[in-house]
Amino acid sequence: MTKRSRTRVASKISTLDKETRSKIDDMLLDTSITYEEISSWLLEEYGEEISKSSVGRYAIRTNKASLRLIEVQQQTNQLVKAIKANPNEDYTGAATHLLMGGLIEKISNAQEEFGDMPLDKAGRLVVSVARAESYKRKIQHDMKKKAELAFEEMEDELLKLIKSDASLVREFNAVFEKAKEKVISIE
Repeated sequence: MTKRSRTRVASKISTLDKETRSKIDDMLLDTSITYEEISSWLLEEYGEEISKSSVGRYAIRTNKASLRLIEVQQQTNQLVKAIKANPNEDYTGAATHLLMGGLIEKISNAQEEFGDMPLDKAGRLVVSVARAESYKRKIQHDMKKKAELAFEEMEDELLKLIKSDASLVREFNAVFEKAKEKVISIE
């Protein structure tokens, strides 16, 4: 199997120096400046003949990248807030969800984005995330089984100690069942 070469958009604007691209980015943020005006500015200031269509395509690419960064930052901020509000919770599911969302987006944008990642690698990552989620569910199931077993053993021991008083046994059973439901229902 031949290795696919990395494809990247080669626009005239991407060949300009960082300072010039920064000025173009600033001009794109000002909605009163048209692509045609940016094109004319580039010709006058730098002698670069870049069409308004090229400026528009550059704007779309940078806007998509910015929107993706903003979206990921918002999701991360929400996760951080949730962790701060509930430090004792397990957030591996949320982190897994974020990772899987990113991978699914990568796959859905395959034509545009797979220049950076081979399809087989993206597939391996999806399988790894699914495996991690499955492992997490197994661990939770095992912990629940161990908690149930521990409660059964504790119940037997305590009932042996208080079996002479029937009313105490009934009260104990009621309290014990409430505690057992709360501990075992936590996921």
